[in-house]
Amino acid sequence: MSSANQHRPETWLPLVQEEVVEPELAIVDPHHHLWDYRGKPGYQPTYLLDDLHADTGSGHRIEATVFVECSWAYRTGGPVELREVGETEFVASQAALSLERVGQAPIGAIVGACDLRLGSKLNGVLDAHEAAGGRLFRGIRHRLAHDPTGSARTSASNENIEGLMGTDEFRAGVALLGTRGLTFDAWIYHVQLRELIALAKAAPGTTIILDHIGGPLAVGVYEGRRDEINASWRADLVELSRCPNVVVKLGGIGMPTYGSGYELRDLPPTSDQIVTDWGADMRFIIATFGADRCMFESNFPVDKVSFSYRIMWNAYKKLSAQYSPSDREQLFSGTARRIYRVAV
Repeated sequence: MSSANQHRPETWLPLVQEEVVEPELAIVDPHHHLWDYRGKPGYQPTYLLDDLHADTGSGHRIEATVFVECSWAYRTGGPVELREVGETEFVASQAALSLERVGQAPIGAIVGACDLRLGSKLNGVLDAHEAAGGRLFRGIRHRLAHDPTGSARTSASNENIEGLMGTDEFRAGVALLGTRGLTFDAWIYHVQLRELIALAKAAPGTTIILDHIGGPLAVGVYEGRRDEINASWRADLVELSRCPNVVVKLGGIGMPTYGSGYELRDLPPTSDQIVTDWGADMRFIIATFGADRCMFESNFPVDKVSFSYRIMWNAYKKLSAQYSPSDREQLFSGTARRIYRVAV
């Protein structure tokens, strides 16, 4: 085995190559980031428009993408509650550039960040995001991922995350998004699914997108307990599916906290290996929520620690081959276009 720290995507990922499966199938990638974190620890220090287009242009028919916040390019001055608007401004500028590049997938929607507990100030912050993002701003992701055991790092939008989804202030903020026609992306771990169920019931007028299949952890105290965790995770997803305002992103499976161990191998996984490892779980979610409430995502560059963009989409195509053409259209592009109002 190699150390994960020894792998460089540009030299490791090309070690496994595949022809593109079904190159004519249209895809809208509903979850990617852009950042420049050189000098800081992370999955990949730089991932900007050229990097995105190198991936989206690697063989699959990517018609558009959706940017999701990642704490990049914040304003360094001015009101604290408006700092995150800087990210929306930056991505809007990159989206304009993407439209100018003929033959490359344009950024068709932007999901930004803000503190949803701002009360009377929240409308003004959302106004600023909409002005900065122009026609592309679609919603907010307030990162909530927190594991009380410390086995997985907190990936939260603020330090006081425990129990946040149950507070009146936060729920009011999520509900306000719905009144404005905006969405709420939830990045959580499986241990928080019960909290999300309560939130979805408390804000039924807001479309809530569960990121990365709900974060089934397999590290730390969760390692070696996959069957047990899988059973509780599936049961919670069934209950969550009864909230008609919730949709699910099918992806994030390349993150090391999900326990696949791809990033530790001498060779990256093939698409068939990914299907073997994750096909049953993905198909369970599709059966539970329905294809019109599910969408495959890349979560790049985060998932790039484990596999290439081409092989990832090959895996998603193979594991969904049994579905009807109309269901596959929803899974690969239709749900994302509808939920995020992607017009390009």
